[in-house]
Amino acid sequence: QVHLVESGGGSVQPGESLTLSCAASGNTFSIVVMGWYRQSPGKERELVAQSRFGGSTVYSDSVRGRFTISKAADKSAVFLQMNNVKPEDTAVYFCHAQGIKGVPERKSNYWGQGTQVTVSS
Repeated sequence: QVHLVESGGGSVQPGESLTLSCAASGNTFSIVVMGWYRQSPGKERELVAQSRFGGSTVYSDSVRGRFTISKAADKSAVFLQMNNVKPEDTAVYFCHAQGIKGVPERKSNYWGQGTQVTVSS
Protein backbone atom coordinates (compact mmCIF):
# COMPACT_ATOMS: atom_id res chain seq x y z
CA GLN A 1 0.00 0.00 0.00
CA VAL A 2 1.17 3.52 -0.84
CA HIS A 3 -0.10 6.62 0.95
CA LEU A 4 -0.04 9.96 -0.88
CA VAL A 5 -0.52 13.40 0.69
CA GLU A 6 -0.66 16.57 -1.41
CA SER A 7 0.16 20.09 -0.27
CA GLY A 8 0.73 23.50 -1.78
CA GLY A 9 -2.66 24.31 -3.26
CA GLY A 10 -4.26 27.70 -2.86
CA SER A 11 -5.53 30.79 -4.63
CA VAL A 12 -3.37 32.67 -7.10
CA GLN A 13 -3.84 35.28 -9.79
CA PRO A 14 -3.44 34.63 -13.51
CA GLY A 15 0.18 34.66 -14.55
CA GLU A 16 1.50 33.71 -11.13
CA SER A 17 3.28 30.53 -10.09
CA LEU A 18 2.46 27.76 -7.65
CA THR A 19 4.18 24.54 -6.64
CA LEU A 20 2.31 21.43 -5.58
CA SER A 21 4.02 18.73 -3.55
CA CYS A 22 3.04 15.14 -2.88
CA ALA A 23 4.67 13.01 -0.19
CA ALA A 24 4.60 9.26 -0.67
CA SER A 25 4.95 6.68 2.09
CA GLY A 26 4.43 2.96 2.56
CA ASN A 27 5.52 0.47 -0.09
CA THR A 28 7.08 3.13 -2.30
CA PHE A 29 9.60 0.65 -3.69
CA SER A 30 6.84 -0.70 -5.92
CA ILE A 31 6.14 2.65 -7.60
CA VAL A 32 6.88 2.84 -11.33
CA VAL A 33 4.94 5.98 -12.29
CA MET A 34 4.11 9.21 -10.45
CA GLY A 35 2.01 12.05 -11.70
CA TRP A 36 -0.72 14.64 -11.31
CA TYR A 37 -4.32 14.68 -12.43
CA ARG A 38 -6.95 17.38 -12.00
CA GLN A 39 -10.69 17.61 -11.92
CA SER A 40 -12.91 20.63 -12.38
CA PRO A 41 -16.61 20.74 -11.38
CA GLY A 42 -18.69 18.88 -13.92
CA LYS A 43 -15.67 17.48 -15.73
CA GLU A 44 -13.87 14.17 -15.71
CA ARG A 45 -10.54 13.77 -14.01
CA GLU A 46 -7.78 14.44 -16.53
CA LEU A 47 -4.07 13.81 -16.73
CA VAL A 48 -1.88 16.86 -16.16
CA ALA A 49 1.61 15.34 -16.12
CA GLN A 50 3.11 11.94 -15.54
CA SER A 51 6.66 10.69 -15.15
CA ARG A 52 7.86 7.11 -15.30
CA PHE A 53 10.94 6.05 -13.36
CA GLY A 54 13.54 5.20 -15.95
CA GLY A 55 11.19 6.25 -18.68
CA SER A 56 9.33 9.10 -20.28
CA THR A 57 7.47 12.15 -19.04
CA VAL A 58 4.21 13.29 -20.58
CA TYR A 59 2.21 16.49 -20.26
CA SER A 60 -1.27 17.39 -21.35
CA ASP A 61 -1.40 19.82 -24.26
CA SER A 62 -3.05 22.44 -22.04
CA VAL A 63 -0.10 22.67 -19.61
CA ARG A 64 2.92 21.77 -21.75
CA GLY A 65 5.47 24.56 -21.56
CA ARG A 66 3.95 26.03 -18.39
CA PHE A 67 4.02 23.16 -15.89
CA THR A 68 6.98 20.99 -14.92
CA ILE A 69 6.83 17.69 -13.08
CA SER A 70 9.72 16.43 -11.00
CA LYS A 71 10.14 13.58 -8.57
CA ALA A 72 12.46 12.35 -5.87
CA ALA A 73 14.78 9.54 -6.96
CA ASP A 74 13.86 7.56 -3.85
CA LYS A 75 10.17 7.66 -4.84
CA SER A 76 9.26 9.63 -1.73
CA ALA A 77 7.77 12.67 -3.48
CA VAL A 78 6.53 14.21 -6.69
CA PHE A 79 6.18 17.91 -7.46
CA LEU A 80 4.34 20.06 -9.96
CA GLN A 81 5.74 23.50 -10.72
CA MET A 82 2.94 25.57 -12.22
CA ASN A 83 3.99 28.74 -14.03
CA ASN A 84 1.89 31.33 -15.83
CA VAL A 85 -1.30 29.83 -14.44
CA LYS A 86 -4.62 30.53 -16.13
CA PRO A 87 -8.20 30.58 -14.83
CA GLU A 88 -8.81 27.31 -16.67
CA ASP A 89 -6.19 25.67 -14.45
CA THR A 90 -8.66 25.97 -11.57
CA ALA A 91 -9.34 22.46 -10.31
CA VAL A 92 -8.71 19.95 -7.58
CA TYR A 93 -5.30 18.45 -8.24
CA PHE A 94 -4.70 14.83 -7.34
CA CYS A 95 -1.38 13.08 -6.86
CA HIS A 96 -1.21 9.64 -8.46
CA ALA A 97 1.20 6.74 -8.22
CA GLN A 98 1.15 3.36 -9.89
CA GLY A 99 2.89 0.42 -8.32
CA ILE A 100 3.70 -3.01 -9.70
CA LYS A 101 4.37 -6.12 -7.66
CA GLY A 102 3.90 -9.84 -7.64
CA VAL A 103 4.20 -12.61 -10.17
CA PRO A 104 2.37 -12.31 -12.46
CA GLU A 105 2.74 -8.53 -12.16
CA ARG A 106 -0.23 -6.72 -10.75
CA LYS A 107 -0.70 -2.96 -11.10
CA SER A 108 -2.08 -0.88 -8.26
CA ASN A 109 -3.16 2.75 -8.52
CA TYR A 110 -2.93 5.08 -5.56
CA TRP A 111 -4.44 8.54 -5.14
CA GLY A 112 -4.03 11.44 -2.79
CA GLN A 113 -6.97 13.28 -1.29
CA GLY A 114 -6.60 16.23 -3.63
CA THR A 115 -5.65 19.88 -3.20
CA GLN A 116 -7.63 22.84 -4.53
CA VAL A 117 -6.01 25.29 -6.92
CA THR A 118 -7.99 28.41 -7.76
CA VAL A 119 -6.80 30.91 -10.36
CA SER A 120 -8.73 34.14 -10.33
CA SER A 121 -8.15 37.85 -10.58
